[in-house]
Amino acid sequence: MRRLLVIPLLFALTLTAACGRDHPSDVVRIGVNDLALPHWEVFKSKAGDAGITVEYVSFSDYNQPNPALSQRQVDLNKFQHVRYLANYNARNNDTLVPIGATEVFPLALYSKKYRSVTDIPRGGEITLSNNPANQVRPLLSLAAAGLVVLKNGASWDSKIEDVDPAASKVRLTPIDPTLTAQSLGSVAAAFVDDTFARPAGLTANEIIYTDDPERPDLKQYINVFAARAADKDNPTYLKLTEIYHDPAVEQAIKEESGYRGIFKYNTPADLQATATELEEKFRR
Repeated sequence: MRRLLVIPLLFALTLTAACGRDHPSDVVRIGVNDLALPHWEVFKSKAGDAGITVEYVSFSDYNQPNPALSQRQVDLNKFQHVRYLANYNARNNDTLVPIGATEVFPLALYSKKYRSVTDIPRGGEITLSNNPANQVRPLLSLAAAGLVVLKNGASWDSKIEDVDPAASKVRLTPIDPTLTAQSLGSVAAAFVDDTFARPAGLTANEIIYTDDPERPDLKQYINVFAARAADKDNPTYLKLTEIYHDPAVEQAIKEESGYRGIFKYNTPADLQATATELEEKFRR
């Protein structure tokens, strides 16, 4: 889930309303959150070369693309990582599946006031996403950095409710992820998704902490193309996930300012196994 370009909600809703369930069968509609990025035109051109007509539907926040996919307003979406998708399915009793890997991104803690996590004073405020699926990774990072203490120890089951306020050095404030970058003017630090960092003008100079996205346990944070379960073996959709890794498309992505992703090539079966394991945990 990266580089989401914040566009006016009215514009996004207009697009969503326009993309009803009935659309030409020879057109593949893909829901995205970062349509202004140049690589999508390269991707569309490469798809055309393969005989596939692609149309994009732009959404303004994380809550829109999965319901739109379920309701057949789009055929695929590309905006989320495996963990987010699994959490969505568990919470909404849905069956969307990942069918293609794209990238994984390092987690970045930004600050405009401090140069290091050790410089943050006791009682300093840190903002992070208010979506539960995007909170555990920041919590584990904060625990590793000595900024928070988790009552039952740090684990992938940790929740923000597990933070021990009295023993922790900082205060955590969950907010809408679209607002984390803007919050940097008034807080000590913020976890800002790559999606929002670039439009906000944030650079590596403001990063005071990052994790290693290549760690095996972070496979759940690989971003993916998602489809309805009935379409998981659709050859056209699978071809599109391959086109995303066409050298011209990858090069266009790499050339975009501020890009920090690492391309991933996990098979659909591997991604689906990870998603299923997470879903089972979330449903318990």
